[in-house]
Amino acid sequence: MGLEIISGVERRRRWSVADKLRIVAEADEPGATVAEVARRHEVSRSILWAWRKQARAGVLATPDPLDFLPVVVDAASAVDAPITAANAPSALPIPADAPPPPDHRAITITLANGTRLEISAALSLPALSCIIGALR
Repeated sequence: MGLEIISGVERRRRWSVADKLRIVAEADEPGATVAEVARRHEVSRSILWAWRKQARAGVLATPDPLDFLPVVVDAASAVDAPITAANAPSALPIPADAPPPPDHRAITITLANGTRLEISAALSLPALSCIIGALR
């Protein structure tokens, strides 16, 4: 019976797009070789060549960060002046016999940069979880 010794990288790893782009940038630096960079990061040369090709084709790119628009909520006017058919936006007509919102309570979150978020107490828990997740 013979014994086979496999040398080299044999584990499968998951690389983030940012890590792939960082490694590709190292390989693209003047004087760097693909083999040297691949060895340093324990990735095969063929994988690094594929990442370089994907990066040049624009396939391997970081997604654009989410852009949030500033929102100003004037809670006092929302409570004091209920929305009626006369002052409602034309895209969202409200029937005259529509009941008022059941709860005017709100949660105010003030971020470190001074931004304030006022969230209705009637907001569902999954929606609130999504908002908090986006703020992290």
